[in-house]
Amino acid sequence: MTSNTPAAAANAVTEKSMVQLEALRKSYGSVEAVRGVSLDVRPGQVVVIIGPSGCGKSTLLRCINLLEEPTSGILRVGDRTMDFSNKKSLPVGRELARFRSRFGMVFQQFDLFSHKTAIENIMIGQVVVRKTPVEQARKIARDYLDRVGLSGMEDRLPRELSGGQQQRVAIARALAMSPEVLLFDEVTSALDPELVGEVLEVMRDLAKEGATMIVVTHEMAFARDVADRVIVMDQGQFVEEGTAQDVMVNSQNPRTQSFLTRFHRSAGEVAEK
Repeated sequence: MTSNTPAAAANAVTEKSMVQLEALRKSYGSVEAVRGVSLDVRPGQVVVIIGPSGCGKSTLLRCINLLEEPTSGILRVGDRTMDFSNKKSLPVGRELARFRSRFGMVFQQFDLFSHKTAIENIMIGQVVVRKTPVEQARKIARDYLDRVGLSGMEDRLPRELSGGQQQRVAIARALAMSPEVLLFDEVTSALDPELVGEVLEVMRDLAKEGATMIVVTHEMAFARDVADRVIVMDQGQFVEEGTAQDVMVNSQNPRTQSFLTRFHRSAGEVAEK
């Protein structure tokens, strides 16, 4: 379950939690982007976060893997607990790099090295961060390229790949690091509509294989079909949580209904153009 109260999160603690947040906040000066959210993600769950643009979804993902340092609250990943009111509990330097390696994050913009081939983009993290021998890293990279349907494209530069292919390379790069949790931040929003399906299909396959995933998306069909839980975020807070049916079909929450109405109206306008 999710809640904006730390007490509720504390009651949800179990040994099986993979990621847990308690009253997490992130402020930029006087602007509070994430406002005291609590969350419990179990191994193998697909948690999808939806909500209007600018409501704090991407910031929340970046707080989970410490690309952004939360202002306050508690983050637990496995057996590691970080209390952001106690700076001594936070990882730094190499320890921070090891912590981040527990996550595979795939961004809206593909963030591939433009001068490196597809296989080199996947190998680099293994070799530099994990100190994997080059030939072993190459074999792992080939395996993951095949897994995302890009066998035979190992030597292509990013500019020689479509947007959907580049995003699948980015997913393969994340998978090659053997992360405990996959974070997806609007990974289809920069793609042409005809390329969205190929990326979502890879994500669907990962979900079927039992990957633990936290997904920020506007792809409502994906949320409906794949999510174990859907969370609606608005103005930095979680306003509703439940199954896709509960949230996207049967919601009685006015803020959820307003978002879904505005989203479908906007999507319809785009489709008509």
